[in-house]
Amino acid sequence: MTEKKLLITVREIIRAKHYSIRTEKAYIQWIIRYVKYHKMRHPKELSARDVQDYLSYLAVKSNLAASSQNQALNAIHFLYKDVLKQPFGEMDEIIWAKKPSKLPVVLTKDEVKKLIDKTEGKSKLVASILYGSGLRLMEALRLRVQDIDFKYNQITVRDGKGGKDRHTLLPQSLVDPLKQQLREVWHLHNADLAAGYGDVYLPYALEKKYPGASKEKGWQYVFPADKRSVDPRSAIERRHHIGDSSVRKSVTMARRAAGIIKPAGCHTLRHSFATHLLEDGYDIRTVQELLGHSNVATTMIYTHVLNKGGMAVRSPLD
Repeated sequence: MTEKKLLITVREIIRAKHYSIRTEKAYIQWIIRYVKYHKMRHPKELSARDVQDYLSYLAVKSNLAASSQNQALNAIHFLYKDVLKQPFGEMDEIIWAKKPSKLPVVLTKDEVKKLIDKTEGKSKLVASILYGSGLRLMEALRLRVQDIDFKYNQITVRDGKGGKDRHTLLPQSLVDPLKQQLREVWHLHNADLAAGYGDVYLPYALEKKYPGASKEKGWQYVFPADKRSVDPRSAIERRHHIGDSSVRKSVTMARRAAGIIKPAGCHTLRHSFATHLLEDGYDIRTVQELLGHSNVATTMIYTHVLNKGGMAVRSPLD
């Protein structure tokens, strides 16, 4: 199997498993880098030691973070297990890079207000949802119109981290801004339909199962992009959701404008959501469900954030 055929097979299997386009791009890049590092030798000819050499190179020479090292190993593991059907065998003994244990950065309620007030455009509403509903950035950007339930004041997060669906709250203060946003979505969608477009990407081959569903209002993104683009998988011109980079930049600029020194970003708003709920006395199991954590131990980290000043101990100096 040549390198070109290998990458084609990798893409086919990734899409058959319904992995995201972001995962596909990342895995392809890591596999290419892995092959180039070993001077274009076919992966079938390489051993566990070769994999370890590559990971050591990434850690020592490239000085990559643990998360990037593990993503590289995930891509290589996928290559051998799912594509080449070559048992990982002794490679199972490869040591995964350990992420450093760090407490999340959390803003005060006043800092959150200042940050959101300084955020502009669509990014302001996105940031409000991240804090008000505890969503991850991509979960917010991938929201469809049908995921917003104004009657029950809840948001449905579909295919979140780990492929799980969950419900979370819809802040009352965001009802009117979201309704206004949806009116803009209708206007944009009607213009696309009039121009002969109006399709939107549907996951898991739903487009074949429900012909025409891709043009229905319920499937449109809550935060559509300003311009249509060509889908890299289907080569169909569609309107996707806005990009995450623009929101990240907007939030960073707002943080600076608000004079916030903490290294806060989009995910900080989710951390702040969880911490402030616990501060307000809500049960940790409830917070766990709203965040979509599989294990309550993951949610427990926010209790450590609450223990400010040396486990909440009052200094004798005071």
